[in-house]
Amino acid sequence: MIAIDSPLRSAKKHSQDLRRTGGSWYPPSELRVASLARTDFTSPRLFLDAPLSPGQRVSLAPAQQHYLVDVLRLRAGARVLVFNGRDGEFATSLDLSSRKGGLLVLKERLRPQEYGPDLDYLFAPLKHARLDYMAQKAVEMGVRRLRPVMTRRTQASRVNLERLRANAIEAAEQCGVIWLPEILGEVSLPEALADWPADRLLVFCDEEAEIADPLEALNRVGDGSDLLALLIGPEGGFEDGEREAILRLPNVVRLSLGPRILRADTAAVAALALIQAKLGDWRRSA
Repeated sequence: MIAIDSPLRSAKKHSQDLRRTGGSWYPPSELRVASLARTDFTSPRLFLDAPLSPGQRVSLAPAQQHYLVDVLRLRAGARVLVFNGRDGEFATSLDLSSRKGGLLVLKERLRPQEYGPDLDYLFAPLKHARLDYMAQKAVEMGVRRLRPVMTRRTQASRVNLERLRANAIEAAEQCGVIWLPEILGEVSLPEALADWPADRLLVFCDEEAEIADPLEALNRVGDGSDLLALLIGPEGGFEDGEREAILRLPNVVRLSLGPRILRADTAAVAALALIQAKLGDWRRSA
């Protein structure tokens, strides 16, 4: 029996969602593209940071039991889905017979482990509420790693990595993915660029890009790179010296996001959608 105390998403928000609907390197051999058409969105989902296997009995933490029993009002025997980002997704049955607290009894594995494309997201940190939104949307869009990058015009002085992880867990629980992005520690922009691997394509959002059409810019890349990264700077933009340092990398695409100035969290969603559609797993998901 394993006791789990993982961060939980907003109980009220998840309850509303259910009523409406009824980090690490992974070898290519393990990569499977998620198929949400066979994902159960009517059962609650929890992330458990523990090994998972059929027959296992997992003790619920008090916050988890409150969420399932008091907020969602589930009864004994209710179906709950669980994942840990390593062993796939499992169906469980809620057991409330013990005086010591609720249990989840693992049944069959519903999905083998799946991962998103090998896509890093590097970003200049934002203030709390907008950083929360950006982290959640990045997970929904399928990024593999999240890395805060401090630039000269970055507004936030530090990043709460635990909060970033909690938001990643919340997004994964809600949207049906069964992996979590690796949360990397913050680095300065020069540090991020110093060890940049030559085989990883860096898509650099730049309002001064020579090609105004972002689709044309990505079309010129072709289909040769499966190692991808997106870099979005602070709302004040990159300084000239920072832009020059980025463009000295051997494998860079400058990406314009249209004629209007976007906020950094909006730009993240727009750029990730473009990358996934042209270079990522959206084109392979059918």
